[in-house]
Amino acid sequence: MTGQHLPASTLNGLLGTWSDTAGPAYRALADRLRLLIADGRIMPGARLPSERELTDALGVSRTTVASAYRELRDRGYLTSRRGSGSVTSLPSKVEPELGRHHAPGIDTDGLYDFTCAASPAVPGISTAVAEAMEDLPRHLATPGYHPQGLPQLREQIAASYEARGLPTSPDQIIVTAGALAATSIAIRAMTQIGDRVLTESPTHPNSVDAIRRSGCRVVAAPMSPNGWDLPLLEATIRQSAPRAAWLVVDFQNPTGWLMSAADRQRLAIAFARSRTTAIIDETLFELSLDGQETPPPFALFDPSGVITVGSVSKSFWGGLRIGWLRVPETLVARILDARASMDLGAPVLEQLVVSRLLLSRSEILPERRADLAVRRDALASALRTALPSWRFELPGGGLSLWCELPEPVGSSLVGVAQRNGVLVVAGSRFSPDGGLESFLRLPYTLDPDTLRDAVQRLALSYGALAAGPPARRTAAMIA
Repeated sequence: MTGQHLPASTLNGLLGTWSDTAGPAYRALADRLRLLIADGRIMPGARLPSERELTDALGVSRTTVASAYRELRDRGYLTSRRGSGSVTSLPSKVEPELGRHHAPGIDTDGLYDFTCAASPAVPGISTAVAEAMEDLPRHLATPGYHPQGLPQLREQIAASYEARGLPTSPDQIIVTAGALAATSIAIRAMTQIGDRVLTESPTHPNSVDAIRRSGCRVVAAPMSPNGWDLPLLEATIRQSAPRAAWLVVDFQNPTGWLMSAADRQRLAIAFARSRTTAIIDETLFELSLDGQETPPPFALFDPSGVITVGSVSKSFWGGLRIGWLRVPETLVARILDARASMDLGAPVLEQLVVSRLLLSRSEILPERRADLAVRRDALASALRTALPSWRFELPGGGLSLWCELPEPVGSSLVGVAQRNGVLVVAGSRFSPDGGLESFLRLPYTLDPDTLRDAVQRLALSYGALAAGPPARRTAAMIA
């Protein structure tokens, strides 16, 4: 709700059963509001209802609301200005030891690493490389630059969209050096400095960084506990008129939610009305773990206005660094012009390897999905046993669990867990506007035994943090 007025009726719904908590009513109200702000369900910069409006909506005394607002101001979660009302904010805090994300300077040797939602390579890559090497000599006589990608690979990618019911020409495919590069190219092509770009919150942080580095302003729409809040998304589109939107609708990273076909159609209509270019990341769509069919591609609901990002990094191996864009025909030249200022094409050998792997997709992917389902279930079982107070929805696909902690201590847990041999990233890293301190993303890409051991250490870390004073935490550390 960044920069927007939050109606008292909406806030009443977000608060839920806050008054059931023991203790003074004002403190219970303040604690509930603080948690909503810290978790990003109320975004920083949102204007809360006046004391009188909230008093009427909640049916409590004016003193209760005034005292709750005062406590929030004292703790840095609310700023009140004459003429502007009460605006939500986040208190300043020290960065955790691990920093904002897993940087290359962090030595992960001997540590349980939950910072990267990516799996080891699928079987068969070495064979595909050997076969690609046989094809390579005929390309060596050429300059090796293919700004749009190798024709054979573009034909295969286009055919995969055709098989999903989305008519696609190879000329609409632009092969890139991974999904992040594809996102950066699309943003560069479709926006100008200062334009607004809509995203979800939480979402993939590196893509948000790429959007901001293009000079765009990120407008984040909070997701609800059950997925996308379509009325909120539609209202945000109307009010902010974003030039582009970057969304993950297939097993969303980090929540794992899958957007329904009806919601895709409804959202596509909203984008078309506002002339917003939707950039849809489908990197995870092939990782359906429970046998369910995924909805049609988002672009099917607006073929002329949607750019689709694809990649093999999650389905085959991130080390291949091959992604692509499926672009409406009218935008191909514009995308290629933008791409020319960033790079001149993806590596030829890697494209040949991916072309080989796509021929075996029907054999490779079922094994990948089955393996991930075992790992997902092992992580979920370990969490339910060792950390029963943590809440999560078991996703039907993707690579991670989005866990809600009882208290907003995500950033504090990062440092304690690292000293106990576990690397995690606080939920706040996945929020474009801060908050989400009660959440952690836990990928299930490690093997089941490692996941179970890591959860035990994570449980010890959380218990030590909950114990309070540093001296007591130190005593609980693993040597």
